[in-house]
Amino acid sequence: MGENLIRKIIHLDMDAFYASVEQRDRPELRGRPVAVGGARERGVVAAASYEARQYGVRSAMPSTTALRKCPELIFVSPRFEVYKEVSRQIRAIFAEYTPLIEPVSLDEAYLDVTNNLKEVASATQIAREIRAKILAETQLTASAGISYNKFLAKLASDYRKPNGQFVVRPEQGLQFVEGLAVGQFHGVGPVTAAKMNRLGIFTGADLRLQTAEFLQQQFGKAGQYYFAIARAEDHRPVVADRLRKSVGSETTFAQDLTELQDLLDGLQPAIAEVWEYCQRTGVLGRTITVKVKFADFQQITRSRSTVGPLASLAVLEHVCRELVEGLLPLPKGVRLLGASLSNLSTGEQALGTPPGGRQLTLAF
Repeated sequence: MGENLIRKIIHLDMDAFYASVEQRDRPELRGRPVAVGGARERGVVAAASYEARQYGVRSAMPSTTALRKCPELIFVSPRFEVYKEVSRQIRAIFAEYTPLIEPVSLDEAYLDVTNNLKEVASATQIAREIRAKILAETQLTASAGISYNKFLAKLASDYRKPNGQFVVRPEQGLQFVEGLAVGQFHGVGPVTAAKMNRLGIFTGADLRLQTAEFLQQQFGKAGQYYFAIARAEDHRPVVADRLRKSVGSETTFAQDLTELQDLLDGLQPAIAEVWEYCQRTGVLGRTITVKVKFADFQQITRSRSTVGPLASLAVLEHVCRELVEGLLPLPKGVRLLGASLSNLSTGEQALGTPPGGRQLTLAF
């Protein structure tokens, strides 16, 4: 792709995915506040329906806090195999339009439709068609952001949620970024946003006033990224599935975890996403790593390698459980947990299919 060619990127994000699947499959839950996760005293919310979100219930929130906010909240045990199957249906729809699909998790992905298999010139139309197909085939809604880079497409997909889409055209990018709070930027977490606020940086416009040198002094390597996104710049391509050095996922919790069962529950979504990647790509791995970040931001990892490639989800869960148990007794609360798989290998699957199709006239 030539450097002067403006990409057409779509970020597709399913709406309250886990909770929406449960409401779809159980009609008695429709229209009611639902949380996927453990209802125990020290359980954690894995996902919340929009009805629950109206009360302030959010993912990674302790169940006791969620119940205080919404006494009528209904807890449902997660069914990750079901969510993975629905995710496969959705990605099959993506593949009808482009081979350049970069999954982020079970419920979201980036698509590069600059050149697409349907030869549709408008990325907006493609997003609309994909969302309609998802609804027709899964009875679930999706939101989409359309823009010329991944950063803006991600921001745009949150702009009209749920069941909507929003476009940021090339001439609108800078103005769009300037008006947003830095805490809304993908890649700027709560801690970084608070530090920016202390430095007098509250909006994209404030961030743009800072020099690259100042941002690198304050934020290290991430400073260059912040300098670029303040100018609505993001040159990262959409990368189709390919063999990577490692695959992982992690979750930050609203309240520190201290009990073993809460740690295991909190790690389960990351384990599910890692295994889903393995199933979807045919990739296998031998080294399992659990990442832990404590309340004071101290970070540690614990790893174990198997003799041969990982054989099943059960083995992954078993090893992760033993690694977590090896951390006990905890010296302090845990604010983040992650799971990853490395020493990857693959069979005969051809990963990273190159883009095809002829170039089309740009039309957002």
